Amino acid sequence: MPLLRFILKLTPWILLILLGVYLWRTFGEFFSKPDKKEEPEVVVNFNTVLTSVEDLGKMELVRYNFKDVVEYEKNVSRWVPNSKVVLIVAGEAVGCVDFTKITQADIQFQGDSLVQVALPDPEVCYYKVDHSKSKVFSKENTYFQDADLVEEAYTYAENNVKRAALNSGILSQTKVNAEKILKPILEEVTGRRVVLVPQRRVQNPELPPKQ
Repeated sequence: MPLLRFILKLTPWILLILLGVYLWRTFGEFFSKPDKKEEPEVVVNFNTVLTSVEDLGKMELVRYNFKDVVEYEKNVSRWVPNSKVVLIVAGEAVGCVDFTKITQADIQFQGDSLVQVALPDPEVCYYKVDHSKSKVFSKENTYFQDADLVEEAYTYAENNVKRAALNSGILSQTKVNAEKILKPILEEVTGRRVVLVPQRRVQNPELPPKQ
């Protein structure tokens, strides 16, 4: 039985090899050279901030309400008295900031705790006369042009609402309210302190017309 004796002679070596493989798999990591510990990569992603700002669109931050008596007088001819319409007008103007004008370049992360956002200039979103609260008080010498004169008077009154809002400082108040209202929203989104600064856009100089 030479084959059987040969197998019996190899058995201790086979067992020894299997034991070595088992020991290496079990304890080999203790003898291997430890890998160099790498610093975790930090990636700052502010797409969430930009998306949130863009979703706000034109954010209304202040509303001015007006009530006025408007006298609209029109010279029809030197031969007849002037036409005159008197309105009691209620109107409103709303100041806002257009956040769709904010780009990625306007959002700057500084360290791990601060983000700076450059805001566009405040603007008057809209102004209008509230016709449900306005009325024609009197009409004089309209010469059968009542409807046209009243419409012209309301148009004048509506433009006057915008002028009155600007003169009353609606843009300054819009800027103040942006600081009060927008900062908490962005700080909630970013988890950082937010600093608001005005946008600065470099405008290309106008070229002279070609000769």
